[in-house]
Amino acid sequence: MSAHGIIVWLIIGAVAGWLAGTLVKGGGFGLIGDIVVGIVGAFIGGWLAGALGITLGGGLIASIVTATIGAIILIVILRAIRRA
Repeated sequence: MSAHGIIVWLIIGAVAGWLAGTLVKGGGFGLIGDIVVGIVGAFIGGWLAGALGITLGGGLIASIVTATIGAIILIVILRAIRRA
């Protein structure tokens, strides 16, 4: 993977993590935490969209939306585990 690809992953992860932290009550996890949540959320969102047969199209915006949905799911799961 090229340096450009890694930078794009980090940007999508940061944006998706920040959006998810903003949309889910309770705030985010800081810059590094938001990036990690966004990247892991991208994997979750991509897997879930594929499993359900949902396509949002291609491009940067679709990647951010998919990653954000996955990050929201991840945050909800993490907060449920933390409360238990």
